[in-house]
Amino acid sequence: MPQCYQSIVIAAPVEQAWETIKNFHDFSWASEVIEHCEAVGRIRGNEIGAKRILNGVFHETLLECNSAARRIRYSIDDGPSPVSSREIKNYVGTLQLRPVTLNNGTFVEWRSSWEAQTEEAEEFCHQIYAALLKTLAQRLEAA
Repeated sequence: MPQCYQSIVIAAPVEQAWETIKNFHDFSWASEVIEHCEAVGRIRGNEIGAKRILNGVFHETLLECNSAARRIRYSIDDGPSPVSSREIKNYVGTLQLRPVTLNNGTFVEWRSSWEAQTEEAEEFCHQIYAALLKTLAQRLEAA
């Protein structure tokens, strides 16, 4: 099963980081990477089943929004190649925040896994998530 893993330590409190990312429908913190986030349907961005379309091509569904654990899990239901529904199945991404107690920072992990016949999506996803984590750090550390 192909997978992707990225992590970063951000010099900002975990509560601030969680407030920034917890709304599935709000990517305003990453406008350099995600130019458009369209909420689909009436389910709010912190409720299981919420749907969104990122940049007009990534169709995603919220599977978990756990404030106590500071964790978001979602599926990619369809997208551009190499993450289209023809090429991958059962794509699940997890964004997990943990406190760094020594300096009041945040440890952020972004991992994903899926079923596919090839590993083409690994580098594709890695580049996107690395850019998102870098952007998150820049935004929070500038605040």
